[in-house]
Amino acid sequence: MLDINLIREKPEWVKEQVAKRNDKAPIDEILAGDERRREILQEVEALRRQRNDASKQIGQLMGSLKKLEAALARAEKEGEEETAVNSLRAQLAEAEAKIEAAKNAPRLIGERIAVLDEELREVEATLQTNLSWVPNMPHESTPVGPDETYNVIHEPQGAPMPAFDFEPKPHWDLGPALGIIDFERGVKLSGSRFYVLRGWGARLQRAIIQYMLNTHVNDHGYMEMGLPYMVRSQIFEGAGQLPKFFDNIYRDAEEDFMFLGTAEIALTNIHRDEILDEADLPLRYVAHTPCFRREKMSAGKDVRGIKRGHQFDKVEMYQFAHPDKSYEVIEQMRQHAMDICDAFGFRYRVLELATGDIGFAMTKTYDIEVWAAGCQEWLEVSSISNAEDFQARRANIRYRPADGGKLRFPHTLNASGLALPRVMIAIIENNQQADGSIVVPEVLRPYLGGIDVIRGAK
Repeated sequence: MLDINLIREKPEWVKEQVAKRNDKAPIDEILAGDERRREILQEVEALRRQRNDASKQIGQLMGSLKKLEAALARAEKEGEEETAVNSLRAQLAEAEAKIEAAKNAPRLIGERIAVLDEELREVEATLQTNLSWVPNMPHESTPVGPDETYNVIHEPQGAPMPAFDFEPKPHWDLGPALGIIDFERGVKLSGSRFYVLRGWGARLQRAIIQYMLNTHVNDHGYMEMGLPYMVRSQIFEGAGQLPKFFDNIYRDAEEDFMFLGTAEIALTNIHRDEILDEADLPLRYVAHTPCFRREKMSAGKDVRGIKRGHQFDKVEMYQFAHPDKSYEVIEQMRQHAMDICDAFGFRYRVLELATGDIGFAMTKTYDIEVWAAGCQEWLEVSSISNAEDFQARRANIRYRPADGGKLRFPHTLNASGLALPRVMIAIIENNQQADGSIVVPEVLRPYLGGIDVIRGAK
């Protein structure tokens, strides 16, 4: 979530940044709501002062009333002239009327405050909703452009392009032929865009996940986390997934549970409503979870095989970083993802996403794509992003500076490390042999009992 002060101070600049993202946001409504909120708060404060003054006035009037009552009693007792007694009686009646009016004032003021408090709740709720629709501001280094065609593609790196003396097949032919991918039974169980991994196929995916987790923990310094796969809706809000992506989320219709679309959602909120110590930054976490996304699937090449589905597995890296160091951290996390690509012998390339293609909560994003020789495509296996303090504000995560200064928001960063099943696709297609068997990358062989070639499901 953006700092409301930024919108107050630089509304036109914020509008320009939103436009760069090819997005819309209710900036004018936010400014109007913020102004009305401040007007209400000022009026309520003034009314409370009036109520306090009225209470003090009652005390003063009561003191005057007692003096008048005493003076009237003396005058009547001593038989003073009727004119003087009547004057005292008139003053006493006037004082009683003032007291009655003063007693009514706090009640009337309280009723007005109650009305304003209710309006304030409505104004603040609307303001909060409008703020939740404002995307993050792109970093100055993010390429400007309305869509993915403006992404900056870096030169491919890593292993050489796989070469074959035969026509390489796509995984949707190789997998069923080996018996390691079963599309028909996946559809039977769950419908279109689901599949079953069998035998060495299931073990290969498990080996990939174990290798990636071990590398990130042992070599890159992350702490492994085991997360719930269902979380509450406010956890999605904290990560910037709601309200914008509500239609893409699988959810429990009766309970406030939503299925993770990425481990980033839960990891963002690990320290929700907490105050961290600056000395503990950066905090590095890694988690493997299944991911569930209710996406509209179009027919055609893009959805053949296991490339795109409603459920997939992913290893996710996450860091809570010091604001002054987060752009060093994003480069570090990009390297961590590239280390995995190198270990698997991939030919890969890095893309810097344009302003119109970065995620709602992100200021800068790199994608890593690997070459898959069978389907002849570059497949995204990692997205590395910096959200700066956008998610930390939404989840109310702060840290205490070592010098004891004002609490600050850390920056949050996430990176796929890497995402299945496209890693599976690249390994299967790039390591195929003429007889349809699959050579296992060396780094995965210890996780598969030393097997070097997959020749079937068993």
